[in-house]
Amino acid sequence: MESPERKPDPRADARRPVGRPGFRWPGLIAALLTCGAAPARGEEAAERWRPNAVLFSSLEAAASTFSTSGAKIAFDRFDRDGPVALVSVGSGVRLEGGGRLPVLIRTTALGAALGGYQFLRDGGSVAIFVGPEASIEMLAGPEAGRVQPLRAGLRLHGEVWARPSATTLATATLILGSARGDAWGRLSWGWSGGDALSGAYLGPEIALYADRTGYRKWGIGLHATDLALGKSRFRLSAGCQFEDPAGAPGRAGPYLSLAIWNDL
Repeated sequence: MESPERKPDPRADARRPVGRPGFRWPGLIAALLTCGAAPARGEEAAERWRPNAVLFSSLEAAASTFSTSGAKIAFDRFDRDGPVALVSVGSGVRLEGGGRLPVLIRTTALGAALGGYQFLRDGGSVAIFVGPEASIEMLAGPEAGRVQPLRAGLRLHGEVWARPSATTLATATLILGSARGDAWGRLSWGWSGGDALSGAYLGPEIALYADRTGYRKWGIGLHATDLALGKSRFRLSAGCQFEDPAGAPGRAGPYLSLAIWNDL
């Protein structure tokens, strides 16, 4: 990716001698003009290197519910290769047990701070992140509730946004975490709805989740991605989700998912 043009440093010009000692009006005028221009050019450089950020929030509502909020930051610009960071916090609630087992309510809170790199090509982008994560959980049952110890670990996050053609969008996301021993993945494909949907993409999606407790779930549905509402963009998904709690009968039910992001 082509790097930005490097401009002369006005501060170096200001430090450069304007002649031998003595009062020379042309040199004095040039020095004053250079000093006056330095802050403006410095502001241009600061603006060019100012980090860009996208704020995001998501909510998945089903038999189990989970929400996440955070920010993705590009230390140069999002429209070129470069280092990026991803910071997020989330919480969720789900039911476990049933059948011959007591019904438990598991409440989870987690957070992560990841660093990585993004690669941009004409057909889309690929980003890879890695960094620490921490999680704390509480189990509540018919008799009492207990808080699980705080767990810390490493998270690996990868995502792909690809446009195989001018009217299609394919996405893939994979998140692996060692704090909870969990894995989550999502695949989607969409076709552009044209001007009727402001260029949003409609199509199928599939998502899967599993963790060390033996809990499993997967869902299949339809999504509308890159919808616009003011300055916000969002994705709306709906479909059927299948849960397999450890040691309990599986169950199926509807799910609804909403993700919103805003550029800063």
